[in-house]
Amino acid sequence: MNRWIALAVLACAGSAQAQTTLFAGTFAPEATGATGSGTLFMTYDPVARSLDIQASWSGLSGNTTTAHIHCCNANPLTGTSGVALAENGILPGFPTGANNGSYSRLIDLSQSSQYGGTFFNASGGTTLAAEQRLIANLISGKAYFNIHSSTFTQGEIRAFVTVVPEPATYALMALGLAAVVGLASSRKAATPSAAAA
Repeated sequence: MNRWIALAVLACAGSAQAQTTLFAGTFAPEATGATGSGTLFMTYDPVARSLDIQASWSGLSGNTTTAHIHCCNANPLTGTSGVALAENGILPGFPTGANNGSYSRLIDLSQSSQYGGTFFNASGGTTLAAEQRLIANLISGKAYFNIHSSTFTQGEIRAFVTVVPEPATYALMALGLAAVVGLASSRKAATPSAAAA
């Protein structure tokens, strides 16, 4: 029994050290007649205050013109909202002029220049508040990554994201299950002895 508790404590300690949050999403058309698809992975590091974005897409009906992360929709996974993350109106270094491509960028969330002005001010006017609001809305499905094209200037494809559990989370769940099974087994083994006495 004690070994199960020790393993659970070790797993919790390892899980507590895991700082990052991994998001994954799939790009899909957001307007009638829009085309295109792709994948999106983002890693949020609260210690470094950064968001690592890895996106790829293909098959747009027009060429890329801009991209942003929008926030904060009234309902999860639906609706539209204003620009939350974009430096001077576009994600920094985002490639324009092609109907397929990829984007890889580490965004410094501690810089006020990374946020849309309206979003930043509505978040209390501090980078920490804006960062926390953005991440909370990504987690709740009320923020999305949007790619605009020359054909669909209001946005051709977008991706809402979900949080991907880290391996440490799965390990903790497995240890918890093992502890429950171990406890049940030890109680079951102890019961016949007590009945015999």
